[in-house]
Amino acid sequence: MRSPTGNRSVPVVACVLSTVAFFFPASWSLSAPTTHQDEALHGLERAEALLRHGDLKGAAAAARKAMELNPSSADGHYLLGRILLKDRKPNEAVEEFLRALKVKPAFAEALNDLANVYVLQRKSAEAEQALTRAIAVNPQHIESYLSLAKLYEQRRDLAAAKQTYQSVLAVAPTQADALYELATLYDNQGEPKAARDTLSRLTTANPKHANAWYLSGRIAEKNSDLVEAAYAYKQAIAVKPDLVDAHYNLGFIFRSQGKPEEAEREFLEVIRYRPEYAEAHMNLGFIYTSVNKLEDAEQAYEKAVDLKPGYAEGHYNLGVFYELHRKDMPRALAQYRKYRELGGRDDRVERIVGSTLR
Repeated sequence: MRSPTGNRSVPVVACVLSTVAFFFPASWSLSAPTTHQDEALHGLERAEALLRHGDLKGAAAAARKAMELNPSSADGHYLLGRILLKDRKPNEAVEEFLRALKVKPAFAEALNDLANVYVLQRKSAEAEQALTRAIAVNPQHIESYLSLAKLYEQRRDLAAAKQTYQSVLAVAPTQADALYELATLYDNQGEPKAARDTLSRLTTANPKHANAWYLSGRIAEKNSDLVEAAYAYKQAIAVKPDLVDAHYNLGFIFRSQGKPEEAEREFLEVIRYRPEYAEAHMNLGFIYTSVNKLEDAEQAYEKAVDLKPGYAEGHYNLGVFYELHRKDMPRALAQYRKYRELGGRDDRVERIVGSTLR
C-alpha cells in the first residue's frame, strides 16, 4: 500500500554575514510537512497492522480517521470493509466494498471479497456477478476463480465447477487448490482415473501435500489396490504425522493383510492423537485377540464400548470375545442384547439370544 511520499527537498541557503556562516544542526529535519494524503496513507498502514494483530476496534478507528483525510481512497474503503467483515458486520462491509468499487471499478480484490460476503448472505447471483467481474478485470486473479468454482459446487453445477478449476490450471498449471478440488470432484463423480491423474500432477509438483496423498490412498483402496493405498497413506503420514485418518486406514490395510504388528502400531498412533477414537480401540481388540493377548484385547474392546455406548459393532465384538475366548456366556449375552437393542442384526446372535428366552 506504500506510495511515494511526495515530500519536496528544501534548498539550504547559506547565509553569510560579516564572513560568519550559519549552519542547521544535523538533528534538524529539512523535509516539508506531510500532506493529508500522506497522513492518510500512514493511517491505513497502521490500520492494516492493527488488523493483523487482531485489534479490530483499533483498526477500524485508524481506518476511519485515515478516510476522513482522504475519503476518495479505494484502498481505504476496501481495508475498512475487510475490518468490518472480520468484525462480523457483513452489511457494513458490503457498503465499504461498493464504495471502493465506485472509486476503482477494476478492483479485483474488492470484487472477490464482496462476492464472499454475498455468498454468506445467500445471494448467489450477486456473488457470481462480482466474481465474473473480478476475473474479467484481472484474468490472473486465482482466488476469484477458486471462489467461483466453489460457488458452482454449492449450486451442484459440477460441470461449471470443473470447467472453472480447469481455467485456473490454464493460468497456473500446478495451482494446488485447483488440482486438489478438481481431483475431489472427479472422485465424487466416479471418475477414478481422472482423479488419480490429477492427484499425480499435484503430488509431482507438491510432494508435501498431505491431503493429496491421503485422497490418493482412498481412491486406491476403493479400487482394491492395497499396495498403492498403503504407499500413499505412508506418504501422507510422512508429511503430516498427526493425520489420524491415514493412520487408521493404513492400520486397517495391515490388519486385512495379516500384519498384526504393523496394524497395532498404526492404531496406537491413532489413539495417541485421538484417545476417544472408539473404532481404533475395537480394532486393537481384534488384533490382540488374533495374537492371543487376551487381557489387552478385553481392555481394548471394553474401552471401545465405554467411549461409544451406542456402537453396535463394538458390543457385538465384545460379545464374541466373551463367548469364544472367555467362555463367559452371561457377559456375552449382555453384549449381544445390547447389540440387538442398537439395531444390530445377525442370525447367529438371534439364535443364541432366542434360545435363552425359551
